[in-house]
Amino acid sequence: MDKHLHIVALDVPWPANYGGVVDLFYKLKALHQLGVKIHLHCFTQPGRGPQPELNKYCVSVNYYQRKKNISSFSLSLPFIVGSRKNDELIANLKKDNYPILLEGIHCTYYLNADELNNRKVAVRLHNVEFEYYKQLAKNESNLLKKLYFFNESRLLFNYEKSIANKAGFIAVSEHDVQVYQQLFNAKDIYYLPVFIPHTMAVGKEGKGCFCLYHGNLSINENETAVKWLLQNVFDKLEIPFVIAGKDPSKELQQLAHQHKHTCIVANPGEKEMQDMICKAQIHVLPSFNNTGVKLKLLNALFNGRHCLVNQAGVDGSGLEGVCTIASDAASFKKAIEELYQQPFTEQEKEKRQGLLQTIFNNSGNAEKIASSLKL
Repeated sequence: MDKHLHIVALDVPWPANYGGVVDLFYKLKALHQLGVKIHLHCFTQPGRGPQPELNKYCVSVNYYQRKKNISSFSLSLPFIVGSRKNDELIANLKKDNYPILLEGIHCTYYLNADELNNRKVAVRLHNVEFEYYKQLAKNESNLLKKLYFFNESRLLFNYEKSIANKAGFIAVSEHDVQVYQQLFNAKDIYYLPVFIPHTMAVGKEGKGCFCLYHGNLSINENETAVKWLLQNVFDKLEIPFVIAGKDPSKELQQLAHQHKHTCIVANPGEKEMQDMICKAQIHVLPSFNNTGVKLKLLNALFNGRHCLVNQAGVDGSGLEGVCTIASDAASFKKAIEELYQQPFTEQEKEKRQGLLQTIFNNSGNAEKIASSLKL
């Protein structure tokens, strides 16, 4: 018997060039390889429209425009949810009785509205969203954006609590499982690692010649982390430090060029970014948000050398054993000075490969999803 599955995605999952869609795209590929016939539904946004690449893995792909207008705002419904309400989507989902995987709290409007009560439904948590938006608010300097993020966090707390037992939930970290169980009394939730493009740990043995932070620099959490490193760690630590990523602010660019040993690479191409990841000696990746899992850290672990993080960057991820963990500016400086002199070894690479084969096994993890949805 054919195994059919609807997947509703918050965004178009190709190109797989940022965290939220990396997990989704490689999940599509893994489920397709299991023989699952995928009916994909995704919301388009400016710059992310229909993609023929998705037809390779899905028997059907439907696109819906996300509504970012005033009608999507509500006093009770989070904007990330309300802007993805779509009559055509629910009509398409009701044409059959196939199981449904909702990618992100963003796509759960019809679950909350009790229009999927007779269906087998699972929700893939990308974060504990109310925590994520609270952190965005704390790191935001623009007053209007700060108020929006705080209000969205408040709405998301009540919303996530209201749907926590309306479906099965699949979290990307153990931390997120614990939050849902403790705060929302979720009964059906389990941890499943993110799906990733890497199949081999390929970090080069020996030594690199600079420290690297990479990420989407237009996200305020990432900008805050980089500013903290520039002002508290690399202010007097004269070891080369490169920052690379998407759309850095003018303020961040000016700050990065205040020292001779620090610089910023704005909007590098994929090949250039991977080249920097390969050549760096230390990946310095502190996080001020402990929800979800940091895909930039996984990229660094499987393609680079030493990785230096704080506890929030690895909390509940299973990555603690292959990272160096520091807690404050002084311990970051000390760790950088030590790691900068230490060659990366074959033994460290083998330890990371063990992680790929056990925790981040795309095929095995796809089978767990298929089993939980009774495909």
